[in-house]
Amino acid sequence: MTTLSPARIRMALLALALGGFAIGSTEFVAMGLLPNLASDLLPDLYATSHADANAQAGLLISAYALGVVVGAPTIAALSARFPRKQLLLALLIAFTLGTVASALLPTFGWVVAARFIAGLPHGAYFGIAALVAAELMGPGKRGQGIAIVLSGLTIANVIGVPSITFLGQVAGWRVAYLVVAALFAATFVAVAFLVPFQAGNPEATMRRELRAFGRIQVWLALATGAIGFGGFFAVYSYVAPVVTSVTHLDASFVPVALVCIGLGMTLGNLVGGRVADWKLMPGLFIFFGIFAVSLLGLALTAQTVPGLLVFLFLVGGSASALSPVIQTRLMEVAGDSQTLAAAVNHASLNLGNSLGAYLGGVVIAAGLGYLAPTWVGLALCVPGVLLVVVSILVAARQRSRSGGSGGLGLQKDAVLDGALS
Repeated sequence: MTTLSPARIRMALLALALGGFAIGSTEFVAMGLLPNLASDLLPDLYATSHADANAQAGLLISAYALGVVVGAPTIAALSARFPRKQLLLALLIAFTLGTVASALLPTFGWVVAARFIAGLPHGAYFGIAALVAAELMGPGKRGQGIAIVLSGLTIANVIGVPSITFLGQVAGWRVAYLVVAALFAATFVAVAFLVPFQAGNPEATMRRELRAFGRIQVWLALATGAIGFGGFFAVYSYVAPVVTSVTHLDASFVPVALVCIGLGMTLGNLVGGRVADWKLMPGLFIFFGIFAVSLLGLALTAQTVPGLLVFLFLVGGSASALSPVIQTRLMEVAGDSQTLAAAVNHASLNLGNSLGAYLGGVVIAAGLGYLAPTWVGLALCVPGVLLVVVSILVAARQRSRSGGSGGLGLQKDAVLDGALS
């Protein structure tokens, strides 16, 4: 790749981040439009029971998440040898077609299928975009490049999701999804013109990519991400009833709370990217610590408006800061399986999404109140930190066995060469 000017690099990164913005919009807008989707696609059930219809419409969210889990490792393993820019363009075409299908198909079953298809490119896009961004930024700035790509996802929670949700409430959910499809089409144009060519790895094979799953450090990093974001989504999934039933505010205040979380996620993501380039493993301890304190603060002060907003901001910020750190960690420990490692992180985060929402629902259904998911998130911090400790101990053992050469791609982990001092 030829040397690029700083301005050209920034424009390329912004094009990649626009894709993250579109993905964040398509992933989360269903949460705000769930009653609209239920009433339109399940009219008979909705007329009988709003709650039952909304619960069944939740399959639209689950179908997308399942698409991410299936698509991330599969597409990444099959496509590692292809040129990265061309692969990104193909994924954006798939996003656009899947989202248009979501908007136009007539029945609930077909829309569920379309949401599954729309989720398939999710992890592969972020994974490949992270590799492109890391190469554009150069040595020592890989985490910052990843954070810029992920910033589109976090900014979507501040701007895209609230505005497109409002549009869907006014003009219909199908119009909302057509707008999201237009965002993907715009990203296709931006990537085509602004992102430079990057070759794939001609030596990559599916078998070699899948070797990543034979490395314990990869599994430890994936589990850390799933558990960390499980704690976040335990809270995020039930923000609306916390606002209305715990803080006793009007439902119109829910978007304010969501924007507050989104702002925290945006700032946390950028801070996490810089920390990933500075002190990667200590960063995990730092952000898990802030996350735990934030969850405790929310549990104790959510009855007040300042407590609700301050600690929702900190919960979103600390959880989001974990993402670029874990993404960078995965790329370090994956050896030659870079494409798969970069993509599969998003599958683990979506598993965390499902885990957190499920556990939060369990404790609420048990009658423990709408703040109970906050304590679930706090409890999940414990295994998250323990996994980081295990990862460090495994790295030390591997280094000892290899005579200090830092086997399995851990050479850059200066964790045990003074990073924790």
